[in-house]
Amino acid sequence: MTESNGANPDEGTISQHAAMPHDEAMPDWEKRFRAPRVSLPDWAQDAPHRSLFVSNATGTYELYAWDRETGAQHQVTDRPNGTTDGVLTPDGEWIWWFDDKDGDEFGVWRRQPFDRDESAPSGPDEAAAPGLDPSYPAGLALARDGRTAVVGRSTDEDGSTIYVTRAGEDPVEIYRHRESAGVGDLSHDGSLIAIEHTEHGDAMHSALRVLRLDGSAVAELDDTKGGTVELGLEVLGFAPVDGDTRLLVGHQRRGRWEPMLWDVASGEETDLALTGRLDGDLSAEWYPDGSALLVVHSYEARSELWRYDLASRRLERIPTPKGTVSGATARPDGSVEYLWSSAAEPPVVRSTSGEVVLDPPGMKSPGSVLVQDVWVDGPGGRIHALVQRPAGVAGPLPTVFDIHGGPTWHDSDSFAAGPAAWVDHGYMVIRINYRGSTGYGREWTDALKHRVGLIELEDVAAVREWAVTSGLADPDRLILTGGSWGGYLTLLGLGTEPDAWALGIAAVPVADYVTAYHDEMEALKAMDRTLLGGTPEEVPERFEASSPLTYVDAVKAPVYISAGVNDPRCPIRQVENYVTRLAARDAVHEVYRYDAGHGSLVVDERIKQVRLELDFAERHLGR
Repeated sequence: MTESNGANPDEGTISQHAAMPHDEAMPDWEKRFRAPRVSLPDWAQDAPHRSLFVSNATGTYELYAWDRETGAQHQVTDRPNGTTDGVLTPDGEWIWWFDDKDGDEFGVWRRQPFDRDESAPSGPDEAAAPGLDPSYPAGLALARDGRTAVVGRSTDEDGSTIYVTRAGEDPVEIYRHRESAGVGDLSHDGSLIAIEHTEHGDAMHSALRVLRLDGSAVAELDDTKGGTVELGLEVLGFAPVDGDTRLLVGHQRRGRWEPMLWDVASGEETDLALTGRLDGDLSAEWYPDGSALLVVHSYEARSELWRYDLASRRLERIPTPKGTVSGATARPDGSVEYLWSSAAEPPVVRSTSGEVVLDPPGMKSPGSVLVQDVWVDGPGGRIHALVQRPAGVAGPLPTVFDIHGGPTWHDSDSFAAGPAAWVDHGYMVIRINYRGSTGYGREWTDALKHRVGLIELEDVAAVREWAVTSGLADPDRLILTGGSWGGYLTLLGLGTEPDAWALGIAAVPVADYVTAYHDEMEALKAMDRTLLGGTPEEVPERFEASSPLTYVDAVKAPVYISAGVNDPRCPIRQVENYVTRLAARDAVHEVYRYDAGHGSLVVDERIKQVRLELDFAERHLGR
């Protein structure tokens, strides 16, 4: 593992990794991983000149503080396996960050002052919520008084719990349930807390409850009640004004995600009348003065920004380039900062003021090729696929079907170093927003229940048929690959369609569904019960039908598997069970185990894994 070397206090900015190879000796695919990147900076509500962001500038993804008035930046965390979960207190005085062990996602919140000793590579840390044992995080909300926090926790023993903590006092439990729940947001005056819960047992569709800080209930909003169709809700944020009891809520009442206002005191709901004005999914957040909403519009694997004035109900487009906005925030001066990229252009933090907000020093990432949209008729409706081909090369090509994780996620026209590496090596890459993916309506996302894995693979098969019959893909050189849920679909696809694939590469996969269920974190157990309709003991036939282990003896293609030994989502024991079965019949396979959780935050480790995957494909498939 590579350790970070800290920030350079003389420059006051993030610094590059000291051991980085010379640019000239490095292929483009590796430069894309090594080039310094930054996340969209978060900013303190009452001190907007203070910001927090994530960067890989030292070779490991860590948290950085940024004082916009002075321009000074410093590294906040410095851990061998990296850190990405951090929050600024509203007054900007403290930085909270989540401290787990080796990527296992089980740990405690720590904090350090925003101002620090400039001679130290990172600030002094202390327990941010004393009295709370380690857990999986389930949301966090920090009050403007500087001493109150609402902390969500999840453990196998207790299920979901929520505590109110105050400086110098013991934590007070205000919520507990066996099913999944988490902290949504704290009202501007710190008197109300909105939580998302799944007490009804459907982990895919949350209900909302608003509590006082003593745990007493104020209001409930539950779209799962009545009827057979489950609808989800999500907390988008309280109005940023003292005494304003309006909560911005995401709902699915019209078959897609869109925002509305809910006054938790009166119960009044305000429809924002966006139906028919914008297709696709909509999310939103408040402008800092509460007069308008910043709307993120996601449609067919791309996104854009709009400003919605609450008084006039006027919807005004905020110009952004064609591609994907991965995050956006409205600043007190009325400008909007956003993180943008496309498949061809690397990410950049931009502002509607026309400037690049945060540009890390050092090597710049090379671009890649444009993505082509393809729509294929499938058994459940039209399937959207994103295709990238090496420039100037005719088919049929060796083709990588890169399957996204989630499953409630989607591939988009955004920059991705992994697919770009395959394209650099002469492969066509196809990414598929199969049933279960977000961004194509609630019915599309919810379609995979009970026949988990098998439904998604029907869509993959339809796109594969198109790719081959169109003459673009070489049917004898098809690679199935993916990470997390994509790794699961890879192993399942290799066993259920053994003659369709020449090679399989699975990263952090579900391999043995029953063992994975028993070993995984509690929140994912709840999700699996929702997807499959019960536990392995209650619906054994569904777990068997959806488990790659069921079909492992049918696998013909060489298989490469990588797994984190501390992974709480796709635990290592179930991977070992699958590998043991491969080895028992001398099936061609290779396994790479690494010291991290569900993926790595260390750039060298990420590069190593991609290099091993490319090498495996070269040796077993050739070009």
